Amino acid sequence: MNDFLNRKLSRRFRTFDDDRNGFIERIDFEMSVARLAEEFGHDGESPARQKLLDLSLGLWEHLLQFADTNTDGRISEAEYKAAFALGLLETPETFDQGYMPFLSAIMDIVDQDGDGKLTVTDEIRWTGALMHLSEQDAREAFRRLDQDGDGFITTHDLLEAIRAYYFDDSPNSPGYWLLGTLD
Repeated sequence: MNDFLNRKLSRRFRTFDDDRNGFIERIDFEMSVARLAEEFGHDGESPARQKLLDLSLGLWEHLLQFADTNTDGRISEAEYKAAFALGLLETPETFDQGYMPFLSAIMDIVDQDGDGKLTVTDEIRWTGALMHLSEQDAREAFRRLDQDGDGFITTHDLLEAIRAYYFDDSPNSPGYWLLGTLD
């Protein structure tokens, strides 16, 4: 694993670790979904909220299966990175197949007018609620993702950036900026 991917995985790990205790746990997924849903007015009975929760818990179980090498029911940063080094993400194509339902579920909550586009305000709200991204980082990510400058980003723009985050080593890639600056 190169240093660039190592830093990106550290950043992503921190966005998963909702309670900041140094581990990814099931509660982290539950709390982030609850916060996102509430930010956009989806209560506990919302089908969109339930769909995102189900997909998020499926992701949690998948991560747990591959990354929890000491079977303690939680994932350390070292375990998370080791799972990626062993091929957790196989190809960009299989990534798209696995990630698109999750991204669609997020859009079902965030894209309130259903036009398939997000504004900078939407970006700030959803990334802040789901991943604790700062407003400054969300604004910069939006600016980089809105490559045509029309003031909107689409599901396609997000998927390309997320894929690039994991598979593109270029610091000029929009995916580089997806979660803010890398430490």
